[in-house]
Amino acid sequence: MATTHVYVSNAEDGEIGTYRMAADGTLTPGARVLAGKQVMPMAVSPDRRFLYAVSRAEPYRVHAFAIDPATGALAPLGASPLEDTLAYISLDQTGKHLFGASYAGHQVTVHAIGADGRVAAPARQIIPIGRNAHSIRADRSNRYVFAASLGHDSMFQFAFDAASGFLVSNTPSVATLPPGTGPRHFITQPDNRFVYALSELKGTVTSFALDQKTGHLTEISSVSILPPGSTLRPGAPRGPDAPPRNTENDIWCADIHLTPDGTLLFASERTTSILFALRVDPATGTLTYLGSAPTERQPRGFAIDPSGRFIVASGEKSQTLSVHAIDRATGGLRLVGKYPGGKGANWVEIVALG
Repeated sequence: MATTHVYVSNAEDGEIGTYRMAADGTLTPGARVLAGKQVMPMAVSPDRRFLYAVSRAEPYRVHAFAIDPATGALAPLGASPLEDTLAYISLDQTGKHLFGASYAGHQVTVHAIGADGRVAAPARQIIPIGRNAHSIRADRSNRYVFAASLGHDSMFQFAFDAASGFLVSNTPSVATLPPGTGPRHFITQPDNRFVYALSELKGTVTSFALDQKTGHLTEISSVSILPPGSTLRPGAPRGPDAPPRNTENDIWCADIHLTPDGTLLFASERTTSILFALRVDPATGTLTYLGSAPTERQPRGFAIDPSGRFIVASGEKSQTLSVHAIDRATGGLRLVGKYPGGKGANWVEIVALG
């Protein structure tokens, strides 16, 4: 019998919270698993056998866990050293390679993953890219990899050889966005025809056409996720080397996800603690704003369950999780319930087993 399990990294606690999701979206809390200080980005292997989580406090490490196929419980496999702090991780479609993006180091990395699920060290590749690398993902074909550079306003483009695990810069090597866009996270349409990149600083989602033969991204359109009348102003890159400024009214978008059928897109904004919904035109890749709903305070991370019926949202400044039911016709969100979380919750992964 299939079961659905939710994993949430709690940075300030250094733990991963585990939950079981019922058919109606309600959560039952389970064990909290020690993962290390400032545990933040996570990723699940394509075969759903392993979960990976990065500790962003020194010494930088990536922790590997085996997922029990019957219970969803996490069993530690070990931690591997990292060369830098990683703001984002993902796996290629084979599950044999771990990609990482270092915001502070302005680079992306590739690590090999063994058959036992453990991450090899040192990195196979360390590639400098534009300032503030914020995410990296392979496309659905596993032939191309893209990386968002927030400070460089660019999507870096790579060809990927899954046999060797090496990235090679594509030609051209970047798809450039307007100055001040600040691309943060992005997601690929299930049919691999379009890529959607969320602007942290302007609150827009840019639609790109993905050329299946060349791996090139071509901008189609850009749509604001902010509601009419919003008083938020464009933000600026943050970090220890950024000049001091008042950020209380900044646009500060965080995460982006598609429903499994690719018809609805959701994004989070942290200053207002809101989730936004957009309709996807599967033929053209264009987006239409639908509406918004409040969620947990400072929602850095959220996820959509594999059925496409529920969103689980965490908040860095909230110690609860929200489950929202998705109205597939309107994109509206209905609160199912709130559940105990941890301190500094920031990343959500949801896995269906069985």
